[in-house]
Amino acid sequence: MSQSLDFSEFFEPVNTERISSGKIFLGTQFGQLLRTNNPVTGWPDLNGVQLVLIGVNEDRRCINNNGAALAPDEVRENLYKLFQGDWQLKMADLGDIRAGHTPEDTDYALKTVIGAMLKKNIVPIIIGGGQDLTYAQYLGYEKMEQTVNVVSIDSQFDLGAAGEELNSRSFLSKIILQQPNFLFNFSNIGYQTYFVEQSGLELMQKLNFDIHRLGQARAKMEEVEPIIRNADLVSFDLGAVRQSEAPGNGNASPNGFFGDEACQLARYAGISDKCTSIGIYELNPAFDRKQLTSHLVAQMIWCFADGYYNRKKDFPFSDITDYTRFRVFLKDHKHEIVFYKSARSDRWWMEVPYPPNQKLRFERHALVPCSYNDYEEACKEEMPDRWLQTFQKLS
Repeated sequence: MSQSLDFSEFFEPVNTERISSGKIFLGTQFGQLLRTNNPVTGWPDLNGVQLVLIGVNEDRRCINNNGAALAPDEVRENLYKLFQGDWQLKMADLGDIRAGHTPEDTDYALKTVIGAMLKKNIVPIIIGGGQDLTYAQYLGYEKMEQTVNVVSIDSQFDLGAAGEELNSRSFLSKIILQQPNFLFNFSNIGYQTYFVEQSGLELMQKLNFDIHRLGQARAKMEEVEPIIRNADLVSFDLGAVRQSEAPGNGNASPNGFFGDEACQLARYAGISDKCTSIGIYELNPAFDRKQLTSHLVAQMIWCFADGYYNRKKDFPFSDITDYTRFRVFLKDHKHEIVFYKSARSDRWWMEVPYPPNQKLRFERHALVPCSYNDYEEACKEEMPDRWLQTFQKLS
């Protein structure tokens, strides 16, 4: 194994004895299959590993949710008991990134580890801590030399107030203002209007960001899939799940996604060929009843892995014969929209034209994931919102 992938100095090893409670896991349970960073065997060999679990013991920037740093082991207690699906799990548990002297030190460790994993095509799954860690997750892409798409599943936008220090309610502003800026698109899924300032909504529209109210998302979950399919990184705030399903959160609300919907969203992320990291944040064991929320997070990780091992590898396009091409001309808009349907997965994309001088920077965004509904809209002479938003960003 390359020494560059040994980050043991950042991590607290997994206390496997505590996680197992002295029981021996069966050969097909995660607890037996995971390569763990533990006190006995040390840092795991990452050769052949496809997924890594990264806990983070950091909650100093959490708003109303101190205690989230203790989440990782609670999740492990439930995750290690789960059985792998009809696939061969190749996953390592790196343990928990220790809280640094300052939260910025923790950010540095997390972004460094994520950046190294991305370069080796290993997908990080981050658990524990506040959603402010999304900023460090995003910084992990800094040296990838490409613009990226961020999807946040959250009841709020987390823009914060002007000039506010980085915290779990202001991380998005830090991402938007980060220089050099490599953010192409931000999407929110599940915002609840009464938690959002009107000025925030106006800013999202001005920036051509993609936002979807909770009611819209829940009414048509299949329309959410293309949004997540377009993400490089996904950040999931457990405050987006209703309190009855996920009480382990200091900001839990009566409304939100159901547990099975949270798992479905995680699977959408896993099955996307483009998604290269996911963070599940804001789990606080102090508020959890009978580990209900940590059990849900464990199942979300399982669903992400299930999606990952069922990827169709139909993006980026390799063999054009695997796709059916549809051309729709919108007379009123004087645009032709080219759609592609994958024979492997039945999923849809649409082509968005862009100025030649932008080609090198934005080429990977010119094919936009969409749904059959977008194709139907175009056939009715209606411009799909996804097409228009991307066109405005590329122009």
